[in-house]
Amino acid sequence: MKPNVSQNIAVVEHIGRALTMTGAVVAAIDAGDWSRATPCPEWDARTTLNHVVGGMRIFAAELTGGDPGGEHHDDWLGADPEGAYAKAAAADRAAWEFAAPTDDDLAGVTVRLGFGSVPGPTAALIHLTEVLVHGVDLAVTVGRSDLVDQDLCEDLLARMRRTDMDAFRGPGMFGHATPAPTDSSAHVRLLSFLGRQI
Repeated sequence: MKPNVSQNIAVVEHIGRALTMTGAVVAAIDAGDWSRATPCPEWDARTTLNHVVGGMRIFAAELTGGDPGGEHHDDWLGADPEGAYAKAAAADRAAWEFAAPTDDDLAGVTVRLGFGSVPGPTAALIHLTEVLVHGVDLAVTVGRSDLVDQDLCEDLLARMRRTDMDAFRGPGMFGHATPAPTDSSAHVRLLSFLGRQI
């Protein structure tokens, strides 16, 4: 994925908004909901959040030159999923503010991910997608779509429609798009575009 300049506008700001939105969703999840299935195939709510928290820890470490303290799918949540998310989100937010206070700074950033080194604009968009989409997955799971930032979903969907998604659908990162009524909420159209069954 090689976003053009217009696609980079406000990505760093949107990561911050996505962190806040997903944090509100996590805070609304009851203890008995962590084993519930999510729209993300084969992942329950706890596995989904653990994936997000691990990703935030890895991104924060890459952006600051630190040590994430574990592998992506280690258990990052322990007995306090909400607290683990809050700490990781604070570290993640601070890391992006340190490495790229604005989108203009992304050009000077490189992030090493599991599949190789990624230029800053692409890394930021990948991270935004992870935090926002999985936050929406969790919101749908527990019936709290009212907490979803619909404007962020609309913006990300527009970015994805301008991207060659076959590179992501082929390896199974996302499924094939499923139909959604054109008058659906933005988050429904976004998840449908990514192959989620809602």
